[in-house]
Amino acid sequence: MFEIPQLDLKNKVSAQEWQTRVDLAACYRLIAMHGWDDLIYTHISARIPDTEHLLINAFGLAFDEITASNLVKIDIDGNIIDKSCPFEINPAGFTIHSAVHEVRHEDQCVLHLHTNETIAIASLEEGLLPLSQYSAFALASMSYHDYEGLAVNAEEKKRLQQDLGNANFMLLRNHGGLTLGKTIGDAYMHMYDLTRACQVQLQIMATGMKPIMIEQGIVDGIKAQANIVHTGLTGGQKSWPAMLRRVYRQDPSFAS
Repeated sequence: MFEIPQLDLKNKVSAQEWQTRVDLAACYRLIAMHGWDDLIYTHISARIPDTEHLLINAFGLAFDEITASNLVKIDIDGNIIDKSCPFEINPAGFTIHSAVHEVRHEDQCVLHLHTNETIAIASLEEGLLPLSQYSAFALASMSYHDYEGLAVNAEEKKRLQQDLGNANFMLLRNHGGLTLGKTIGDAYMHMYDLTRACQVQLQIMATGMKPIMIEQGIVDGIKAQANIVHTGLTGGQKSWPAMLRRVYRQDPSFAS
């Protein structure tokens, strides 16, 4: 059985980097707790404040094996900063993240998942519909990117960046979901909203009944409200301490 190298970086990195590591490891554990992980695939990346360096999961580790210390520090091109690091990253998996981080410097975290619900809704021609409050949050800042295959080349990166624009939510056609946030907590809340919106839409569609659509004017007005409720000190950061406590209760090893 493969033994995971045990690292302890707590007193070897800056306080800002360590807090980012703890928050990002907690986010990986939360995704596993929700059942939203995909074996060793998909990624959550976060910029270390006041640097151009990013943190991402080691390729080959399950999300419930991620700790603050075994996250890998890389540059925007995916080069590992610490040459003594015993882990590798998935270069193909990082391509989408690098494309987003290149153009969204104000956002700390990029979260990309392959949940059944986001893939299903991303694969519908009409995409996400205004059927719930969760969908209204997402539709207030939604974008789409067409599927171009597994490898994301330089030309596709440009198209993805153009499609993303200023949106905080993206459905990757036939592929999954992507969210951004100014903090890790914000990106997590955005993915929570997007996933719940997709789940609810599929459940409504399964009834075969005619749904009630939320009026476009209400969706248009949701963005300002969402910025208050689900972002910043009254949103992602208000709920994030509770999420951290939840992860600590289940397995505090994530913060090592």
